[in-house]
Amino acid sequence: MELAERVYSATKDFPVEERFGLVAQMRRSAVSVPSDIAEGFGRGQQAEFCRFLGIARGSLFELQSQAELTRRFGWIKGAGLSQLRNRMPELDAILTALVRVAKRSRNKRPG
Repeated sequence: MELAERVYSATKDFPVEERFGLVAQMRRSAVSVPSDIAEGFGRGQQAEFCRFLGIARGSLFELQSQAELTRRFGWIKGAGLSQLRNRMPELDAILTALVRVAKRSRNKRPG
């Protein structure tokens, strides 16, 4: 959720002509991360949760490439860029660990 907030804040001053382009893409990717985690968890099955964690991770990687593109265009820099770039690898590590734990618990057999 924090990442999505940061993306919304960082993209508010992008060029107006990018409102329906890169701004929309970045915001959609950022919102997809927590949304996919919640949807996967809400399905109540470990296999589905793992699948949606993978989708969330894919959205995070999309966002990383989009953030790099905006850096190259010079639209995002300084503290805003640092906050995004530093947070994304942390979130990737968290998602990877969640997948590992969810897969392990899925493979356990009762009794």
